[in-house]
Amino acid sequence: MSLLRKIFFILTALLCAAQAVAQTQQQLQTIAPTLAAKSWLLLEVGSGQILAADNPDERIDPASLTKLMTAYLTFSALHQKTLSLDQTLPVSEKAWRTGGSKMFVRVGHLVPVDDLVKGMIVQSGNDACVVLAEAIAGSEENFAQMMNREAERLGMKNSSFRNSTGLPDPQHFTTARDLSLLASALIRDFPEEYRRYYSMKEFSYNNIRQPNRNRLLWLDPTVDGMKTGHTEAAGYCLISSALRGPRRLLSVVLGTASDSVRASESLKLLNWGFSSWEAVPLYSKGRAISPVRVWKGAQNQVQAGFAHDFIIAVPKGMASQLKSELIPQSPLLAPIQAGQPIGVLKLSLDGKPYGIDYPVLALESVPQAGVVGRAVDTVKLWFH
Repeated sequence: MSLLRKIFFILTALLCAAQAVAQTQQQLQTIAPTLAAKSWLLLEVGSGQILAADNPDERIDPASLTKLMTAYLTFSALHQKTLSLDQTLPVSEKAWRTGGSKMFVRVGHLVPVDDLVKGMIVQSGNDACVVLAEAIAGSEENFAQMMNREAERLGMKNSSFRNSTGLPDPQHFTTARDLSLLASALIRDFPEEYRRYYSMKEFSYNNIRQPNRNRLLWLDPTVDGMKTGHTEAAGYCLISSALRGPRRLLSVVLGTASDSVRASESLKLLNWGFSSWEAVPLYSKGRAISPVRVWKGAQNQVQAGFAHDFIIAVPKGMASQLKSELIPQSPLLAPIQAGQPIGVLKLSLDGKPYGIDYPVLALESVPQAGVVGRAVDTVKLWFH
């Protein structure tokens, strides 16, 4: 064998070895850490991707993580103008007597909604939750029914709520997966309220100062929420969210042995998610991906896109191998409402299907065409 051919074979072997090492390193990068928790999950909020999880559908006692749903319904009431932040609410004897963590409201007193929200989120006050629940639904029992309806709407398939606080009840349960749906919906649907309340490190009411129990607010400046929970049955739980650059990750860590462990394990999971994965901003909010053919409409096409910034996560170093394809609904018939799903975005990574089919929405409304226009498209569809 000539010297030139020997050099060629050596270089080829070295290249193959380097590629194998790179592939092995890539695989190692995306192996999730082991956590000392009963169940956990890490979510890429921009796309809804679950980057890693362990026992995500195991039913658990949510404890004070329940207050995320109470907050969601409170923010909904504020947006619907059935409640206002400067409105004052009376403290019932039931609210005053509610056990567990408190913001220490006094029976018969009037408390501003803004203070009650801070008491619920920062101080984890069960009494504040009951006051808000009674104001929104008339009673905590009615409020629990609202919680379950909202859970169903959000796709929380393994959750059941019996109170606004998270106090133990045999029929009060949820899962890490369902909690990730709830927490990400709260961040997405109420961004201003999320930024205003969930990063607060302390709150004083009735001359009693209480710190936020989320230790990560002090340990990591990129963490800006969300909620702790603890009962004997649930263990120590923490849902935390961090924003680094364009990416927001959400970790759900349930059933750890102590306050310090839930914080350290949550931070470990967040750091792994940011270091082992990279974000690919595919489409910004309201940006048209492509026009989609519309039949029997006043116009023959509609722009498709996303209602929120769409950011997908891929293992580090693989962003260039990500491809997307819009598959429109066919035939797409008018009338079409803005925000209506009209197709899906399919992704592939390194030539293989990646993630799920992501619903794509109409960015504008398209009314029906007149009688003649509908008739013409009816005939065209026979041959389509």
